[in-house]
Amino acid sequence: MSARAVIETYEFSSTELEERYQQMSAELRCPKCQNQNIADSNAPIAKDLRRILYQQLESGASDEQILDYMVSRYGEFVRYRPEFSGATAVLWLAPLILLVMAAVVVVIALRRPRDVEDQPAQALSADEQQRLKTLVEKAERDT
Repeated sequence: MSARAVIETYEFSSTELEERYQQMSAELRCPKCQNQNIADSNAPIAKDLRRILYQQLESGASDEQILDYMVSRYGEFVRYRPEFSGATAVLWLAPLILLVMAAVVVVIALRRPRDVEDQPAQALSADEQQRLKTLVEKAERDT
């Protein structure tokens, strides 16, 4: 099996633009690969996104303008760190909500009696005692 690596070379007009390119390509998610950034992905769409990123950097677009363009075209999913909004609130708050829910479950579990032995025994009624006596006698006869 041969390893495939992303090999693309772009001629940047300054080292600052090249550094911004490296940083932004690591922060943008490949829409096809989902768990890879566009810098590491070999997917054709990642190649297109790298080309667009290069062109926009060279044309003088700010990082915010580039991110806005990518989000408008591919959705908030293209960002590894989506902005906090009504649509992404669940993504940002889910860990906190799950932590609180886990703490509640632990508190409830610790407050419950652990064994039946810890509970006080209840006396049997006369009917229950008679039924138990009958069952024991029947079990002794069968054995």
